[in-house]
Amino acid sequence: MEKKSRTLAFTMTTTFESLPVELIAEILSELDLASLIEVSYLSRRLRFIASDSSLNPWRRPIIRNLYNLDYENCLKHLSVRTIVPRQNWIEVLSLATPSFLLFDATLPNLRAVEWEECFRRRFLPGWTKWKKDSSWREAFLKVLHRVWHRSHTSCTTDESWTKYVVLNRNGSANELEGSSRSFNPLVIFNEMKLQSNLAHLETRVRLVVEFPDVRIIALGVLNRPKTQFTVNANARAFLHPPGIEAVDNILTGSSDGNDSVESDNNTQPPNTLPDRLYFPVNQTSQAGYDRLTYPLPSHSYRDYPFYTPGGSDKRWMGSGALEEEGMQWVGGLMLTTQIIGSHTRETIADGPPLQEMDIVTGAGRNQYASFSWQDLLVIAPWMQERVSKIIYGPGLGN
Repeated sequence: MEKKSRTLAFTMTTTFESLPVELIAEILSELDLASLIEVSYLSRRLRFIASDSSLNPWRRPIIRNLYNLDYENCLKHLSVRTIVPRQNWIEVLSLATPSFLLFDATLPNLRAVEWEECFRRRFLPGWTKWKKDSSWREAFLKVLHRVWHRSHTSCTTDESWTKYVVLNRNGSANELEGSSRSFNPLVIFNEMKLQSNLAHLETRVRLVVEFPDVRIIALGVLNRPKTQFTVNANARAFLHPPGIEAVDNILTGSSDGNDSVESDNNTQPPNTLPDRLYFPVNQTSQAGYDRLTYPLPSHSYRDYPFYTPGGSDKRWMGSGALEEEGMQWVGGLMLTTQIIGSHTRETIADGPPLQEMDIVTGAGRNQYASFSWQDLLVIAPWMQERVSKIIYGPGLGN
């Protein structure tokens, strides 16, 4: 009986290894990391397939770990295994949590150009100011530690002034700054409302896009204006890129033709997502937009600026030029960067998640970083043609 079992196992292994290498790599990519490590050492052919950077069966199990935020123990020291192609660590360094990279993982030896790629895919472009004369590896780890430190403490010694951008209703934009020690977007925006005679209206908050370490939020006011003179057309254009609609994007997606029809309340589990959701690439849609890759959005905003199904992307809360209940954005729209901490994503039990005050009130929502005009042009490049004037500092720029 034992002899028959060994013969059967040998036959099955021989049959499996006789398959085309592309099919074997596809099968291996469905394994978890621990199993893939074991299988890759069973034979020379399997080792060759596993170590081939063009086949790369490690991609899917690694990304499943990163998107599920439930890391297998073997991921910590995966970089010491020469059988794993180095390109996978660009994704790990771009998407993994700061605490995992700083305190748990064994980091790989990458070239300077690869560390630069990791930096630009993870952080806002305005954060390159921290590089100065250091190497890209040093800059990446230094900024990553700053983010982790600020997400766990109220320390602001590394950034005394926090920048933010205001889109004005006259078409211009101001890049302003406030003291980081007392920076509170609600307080600042309430002062803006008072100056614009809008203090009687409710403050509305929108989560625009989320990255591994930070998320961009917008504060504005909705109203039914009697005239169009108070309407902020750029606020609507920033939150809802012209030519993109939530329903249309679910049905048609981008031009790669790999999207399936999904509803707003159902998200495919990470292990069944198509490859384009694992590694977003710049693909031009019919509306003339590119999917954002630098920096790389988190999984819940993977299709930004297009609509991302799953329930987290709540930018579209109306139709046409109107928001919910037929209202419009009036006055200025304030844009700032919120640092993501361990409690930031927790929702208020008795309120709607990921919208309005739930975004800026509660534990883990009181740390902010600079958001500059440069950052705005990266996450919303279509605004460059819509903004008539950029003003650095307060005033009208006269």
